[in-house]
Amino acid sequence: MKQFVLFDHDGVLVDTEPWYYRAGERALADVGFTQDRDRYLRDMHDGQATWAQARRAGVDEATIDRQREVRDRYYQEYLRTEAIEIDGVVDTLAELAPHVRMAIVTTSRRVDFDLIHERRDILPFMDFVLAREDYVHAKPHPEPYLTGLRLFGATRAETLVVEDSSRGLASAVAAGIDCAVVHHEFTSSQDFSRATHRIGTLAELTDLVLDGA
Repeated sequence: MKQFVLFDHDGVLVDTEPWYYRAGERALADVGFTQDRDRYLRDMHDGQATWAQARRAGVDEATIDRQREVRDRYYQEYLRTEAIEIDGVVDTLAELAPHVRMAIVTTSRRVDFDLIHERRDILPFMDFVLAREDYVHAKPHPEPYLTGLRLFGATRAETLVVEDSSRGLASAVAAGIDCAVVHHEFTSSQDFSRATHRIGTLAELTDLVLDGA
C-alpha cells in the first residue's frame, strides 16, 4: 500500500482548468487574437499554454505582459462566481486520511490557490501545499514532485501522484513516481500512455491505494 499521495490540484481536486483557459481566451480576444483550443492543449504539455500561440502569431511581449494581468483578473472573477467543485472529492479524501498522508503539488499561483480555498474543506486533509512560488522549475520538470518527496521524507516507491494532464504525468514520470491519471474532460485528448493507473473518478482512488497500488 502507498503511504503518501501527492495530488495535482486543478482538474483533480477542483474544476478550474476550463475557467483558466477561458480567462486567457478572453484576454487574448480583447486584443483581437483568437486562441485555438487544441493547440492550447498541445502547448500546455510543455508548460506554455495561453501565450504560445500569440507569440507565434507575432503578438509583442508588452501586449502579452499587459494581457497576462487582464487574464489573471478574469480568472479570479471566475473563481469567485463559477461552480468549480468536483463531486466526491472531500468524501474520497476523508476515506483516505486514516491510511495515507496527503499533499498538493500545483502550478497555481498562491494568490489564486488561496482564493479557491477560502470556503472549501480540502486543505485540512493535506500536510502541505506546494504552489508555483515554491519551486523553480514547473511541470513537466520533475522538481515539483521531487520537492514533495523531500518534504514528506518519502521514497518514490511509497508515493503515488494523482494527475489529470500529460504535463503533470511527465513531471511524475521524470521524478520516478507512480502516477494515477484521473479522467478530466478538458484534458482527455492528451497522451496518458505512461500512466501507472487510469481512473474515471477520484472515488476510485480509495480502492487503488488501499489495495496496494
